[in-house]
Amino acid sequence: MPKITLTDVTKRWGNFYAVDHLNLEIKDNAFVTLLGPSGCGKTTTLRMIAGLETPTSGRIVIGDTVVFDSEMGINIPPNKRKVGFLFQNYALWPNMTVYQNVSFGLANIKEKMPVVSFEARTAQRICELVGDWKKIIEITKDCFDKKGNLNNDKLYLRLIDTYTISMYTAKKIAGYRLNLVADPQAESQKVISEMKQIIESEKALAQKKGCTLNENFEYVKNGEVVYAVRKLSKEEIDLSVRRVSRIVKIGMFMDRYPAELSGGQQQRVAIARTLAPEPSVLFMDEPLSNLDAKLRLEMRSELQRLHLDTGSTFVYVTHDQMEAMTLATAICLIDNGVLQQYDAPLTVYGRPNNTFVADFVGNPSINFAEATGSQNGDDLTLKVWKDYDFTFTPIEKINIGEWQQQDALHDVELENARAELLKDKRNVEKGNKDVKFKCHIAKLDETEIEDEKEITDNDFILGIRPETVKITPNGKIQGEVYSAMPTGMETTVRIKIGEFLITGVIFGGITYQLGQKVNVDLEGKVILFSQKSGRFITTGTVK
Repeated sequence: MPKITLTDVTKRWGNFYAVDHLNLEIKDNAFVTLLGPSGCGKTTTLRMIAGLETPTSGRIVIGDTVVFDSEMGINIPPNKRKVGFLFQNYALWPNMTVYQNVSFGLANIKEKMPVVSFEARTAQRICELVGDWKKIIEITKDCFDKKGNLNNDKLYLRLIDTYTISMYTAKKIAGYRLNLVADPQAESQKVISEMKQIIESEKALAQKKGCTLNENFEYVKNGEVVYAVRKLSKEEIDLSVRRVSRIVKIGMFMDRYPAELSGGQQQRVAIARTLAPEPSVLFMDEPLSNLDAKLRLEMRSELQRLHLDTGSTFVYVTHDQMEAMTLATAICLIDNGVLQQYDAPLTVYGRPNNTFVADFVGNPSINFAEATGSQNGDDLTLKVWKDYDFTFTPIEKINIGEWQQQDALHDVELENARAELLKDKRNVEKGNKDVKFKCHIAKLDETEIEDEKEITDNDFILGIRPETVKITPNGKIQGEVYSAMPTGMETTVRIKIGEFLITGVIFGGITYQLGQKVNVDLEGKVILFSQKSGRFITTGTVK
């Protein structure tokens, strides 16, 4: 499967930037989720890669093919990019059966393909299968009902699933009735002999045309495979339909109409239709949003298996961070058209680039706490929640002063880069300005309006994941249970610490009473951010 490279891709309408100079590389066979709040530019990014939206500027490469380049004037249409697109709305034809829906796109394909002797290819496959006559008889025996009648539809599906063959070939195999003849071995040899005659006849026909047949029964002339612009044969279409129906487990629904299927089954049909033309890349735009919670969980599992079975590159748009975390090999988090972080899910969760990423990823959300202090040796001494002195010990040694100098330089470089871009007349000032993310510090009384304070280099933000909050008898932080929501496996607790509130996840079937006094400790990694820029500094432990 190909990798996808986006270089300086921008999409804007007037001075509104939907995607702002995006650079991204999606590795082959990756499962990448484009994640972000509504209107952040993730669907626009997906549509630009697929060719459904034309970028304002930039370059997009799929595999070795440049599919868009604003400088060179290249813009390959969607149907030539060999990509599949699965929309939020399944868009199934209500007047067509499942089979017709899945095969619809295949029937309309007309392109340069090898010239093949399908009669010889099918005859060879039948030779291989009939030679295994004992297994065919065994499969046939399993398809009789309680009354002793053979269920032909069941037999066809069993043969298709066992041998990866078309319905036409399955019917031929079943038609030999090897389970009924006195000497099945002799009958199978007779069938093989007939099939070999067909193969020889097809080879002779090819020779008359000045060609030979290779091992795949493709026409070969002067040592090269003969190509011609043609449509797919019924055999090829059926093989593709049966292949994908087996992957998504809808083989038994082929004669049904979409209205006769559940939401999950309709979703599977839509996936099968997208997979049938064997796209090099599969794009999905919130395909599970129409399903109920239980079915969404099941379909996530199915999509993971589908990614493994097909070996395709998946690009998946969602605003559900749980979906992104559970499905992706890499998360691309976007806000206001700007790439915020592109990393593996656990890296995004454990080492977020900034406070926006930390806040967006994780359920329940991360706790933010303002901290004031300075570095003392390797550690930082911080005042948190007004009454508590924390010692923050970085996991990796870091000089906070040097980091802050580099951070300030980074801001200058960003301003200079933006000013340089505006020198190009094709760029305009961004109307939807990038605004610094403001952390939500949960408090008991949030109606009080606070004066804006001047932020210095001694001001930090601590990011405390809910699983880090532990209620223990010897905990050093005194708190009070504000709310408790048990789910059986775990309890989500909000704890009042002075005028502040923090959320913790306590594992196990524990019940807490509202107003109960508790002692709290923070165990595990805590994330340190700059309050001035909101960027990630390091992770560490606190005492």
